[in-house]
Amino acid sequence: MKKDLLMWDETLFRDIEVFETDYIPEQFNFRDSQVRELALNVRPGLRGARPLNIICRGLPGTGKTTSIKKLFSEIEEQTKKLIPVYINCQIDNTKFSIFSQIYKKLTNRPPPASGTSFKNLFDMVCKLVVENDAVLLVCLDDANYLLYEKEINKVLYTLLRSHESNEGVRIGIITVISDMNIDLMQEVDQRVSSVFRPSEIYFPPYEATEISDILDERVKQGLYPGVLSNSMLEVVVEQTMKSGDLRVGIDLLKRSALNAEIDARKEIEKDDICRAYTISKYIHLSQTVKTLSAEEKNLLKVLAQISLDEKEMSAGSVFEEFKKETKTGYTRYYEMVKKFDSMRLINLNYREGRGRTRVITLRYDPDRIIAILP
Repeated sequence: MKKDLLMWDETLFRDIEVFETDYIPEQFNFRDSQVRELALNVRPGLRGARPLNIICRGLPGTGKTTSIKKLFSEIEEQTKKLIPVYINCQIDNTKFSIFSQIYKKLTNRPPPASGTSFKNLFDMVCKLVVENDAVLLVCLDDANYLLYEKEINKVLYTLLRSHESNEGVRIGIITVISDMNIDLMQEVDQRVSSVFRPSEIYFPPYEATEISDILDERVKQGLYPGVLSNSMLEVVVEQTMKSGDLRVGIDLLKRSALNAEIDARKEIEKDDICRAYTISKYIHLSQTVKTLSAEEKNLLKVLAQISLDEKEMSAGSVFEEFKKETKTGYTRYYEMVKKFDSMRLINLNYREGRGRTRVITLRYDPDRIIAILP
């Protein structure tokens, strides 16, 4: 029987952009209550007052970023007086870089390339806000990265207290936390918590039926009819539920369709999905590694190489290996180790014995870590 094959110039994708993790869908379901609560807290900004501060908490892939970006899009359609500024703290995680992004949003150009102190940048931002009689709504997405870099108090304090040195400045803050081990109000110091006083909005993991509906909508938008059967969609949903991250399912759809295309087939088969899952399940690892500095990537590579040799990794023995390749001191080294633990790249535990030994174990397969690292 002749197989139903793709022609060389055919594709299974109606719109491949639908399967990008930063794609904002027109139809966005199962987060109505969270979006409504966001809007209520932001509403004072539409009347020229300071928006209420918010913490959005939830595991990765639970709709936090999409909810905020949908709200920001609606605000920009309605008014020029409330200016939403979205900041990805995985990329911009210092006080200067965050205010540079705010300046860029206000002027559509980056701040002067050289010779600009933070005070000058801060003053320019505040002056622009006052001159435009505007209110700022700043979203610090993945604000847990500011904690890893010990910048959270500096950033929040500067934003929250900006009106004290610049009369007429009004700024509301949305912080997004994807690390459920973090209680932000316990992490910030008293001078921040006394003025922050945020509302908290929780984004629970999606249920299987919700994931199925969301992925089915992506399939209808992004693939041609008949490419993914209902039974194969169920397989994708099962694999997505294993990870608890909707982004895995979206990436899985794209990679499965690409696998079928490579084999010149017009339908996705179970083997396409299984092969795709071996890569898609590491989406958290891939995205996290992109945010690391060269020094941190070097340390992660050392950890993976030691783990390949099946050696026990005490913090001290890893440092001995790491310092063969770097001049990094122990204090900085251990800060990176604690950061990896917070980022869910490693587990850092104590082993009782002659003294308390810190033992490091990787959360991911070392071969996959080495493959992902540049």
